[in-house]
Formats: sequence, C-alpha cells, structure tokens
Amino acid sequence: MSRRAFHRAPEGERRQDLIEATLDCIVEFGLKGATLRQIAIRAGVTAGLVRHYFDSKDQMVAEAYRAVIASLTEKAEAVKGNPETRLREFIVINLTEPVANSRSLSLWAAFISQVRVDTTLAEIHREGYLSFRNALEGLLEDFLIAKGQTPADGECRRLAIAINGLMDGLWLEGCLAADLFRESELVTIAMTSVEAMLGLPLTQTNNRT
Repeated sequence: MSRRAFHRAPEGERRQDLIEATLDCIVEFGLKGATLRQIAIRAGVTAGLVRHYFDSKDQMVAEAYRAVIASLTEKAEAVKGNPETRLREFIVINLTEPVANSRSLSLWAAFISQVRVDTTLAEIHREGYLSFRNALEGLLEDFLIAKGQTPADGECRRLAIAINGLMDGLWLEGCLAADLFRESELVTIAMTSVEAMLGLPLTQTNNRT
C-alpha cells in the first residue's frame, strides 16, 4: 500500500484527502478490511489527525459514500451546452471512464452490500439516487421542451426512472466485463435505447460513437 507524502494543507483539503484515502483503502481491502490505521498511512498522516476530522470509522465511511454519490450528480450538472448536448453528455459521462471502471465497481459493491443493513448509508443512497434522478428528469424536460413538446404530467419522472435503470444495467455490464464489448458499444446502445423511449433522435453522439 503506497503512502502519500505529508504536506500541510487547509482544513477542507485535508478532509478531502482523508475521504480519498478512505475510498482507496475500501477498494484495496474492502469495507471491513479498511482500518483507521491503513487510512492514515494512505493519507500520509497520523491516526490522531484522522480522529481530529472524523469521530469514527463509520463516520469516515459515510462521508466517503456521500462523496461518491455526490460526484455523479456534480458531473452531470457540470455539463454545458444546449439541452440535447447536455442530455447526450449525461449519458456518455455515466458509461465511460472514470465513472465506469473497476474502481467504481469495487466501491459500488462494497457500499451496496451495506446499504440494506446500515441506516446511515441507506439514507445517503436514497438522497443520492433522488438527486441523480431529479437531475436527469430536469435534463429530459429541457430536451423535450427544446424539441417543441410539452411533457405530460409525470412523463419526465417516468422517463428518468427508466433511463436511469437502463444506464445502471449497462454500467454494471461494462464494469464487470469491459472486454466483451466493442469500443463505445454500450454508449451507442444507450443512445439508441433512449431515442426509442423518447421517440426523438440524439444524432450527434450516434455519429461520433
């Protein structure tokens, strides 16, 4: 296990470093195998400094999961451009590196195994899912309006649930067995499937994939 070189850092940066070290250790040792000592070593700090920022390992794990979940929505919200571009890129982002890779899969597997038995992680998961789905719902509404359509009541919510489920499945397949798929194949499948659901083209990404 590599150790990061110690450097003086502001409070917020040091806390983020510890969260990243926690995630690294979870990937390497699993949720139960990642100890405070290992996290401190990975972050290049003392165990005492870790306790200055977090009361317990459980708190560190919860904050690490919150960071993982939040990063997905943040990536989606950072996409710029017209409604079609933003919807397209939202799909691409969630099916390609760094969102779709072996590290992401390891973290997902570690956390999801505890969501049903840990109420704190379950609440973080619920909040993250709703935030992600709401972001997708907003992208869909903007896209449909830009295409001259007026979405029926609840239509964008239903589409967001369906498209999120589609991307979850393709993401999992890509992370588990990326070598079984041609380059950009899963993105192309996602695009054509979303087009079928919407009854509208997302042609630009189809051309580039």
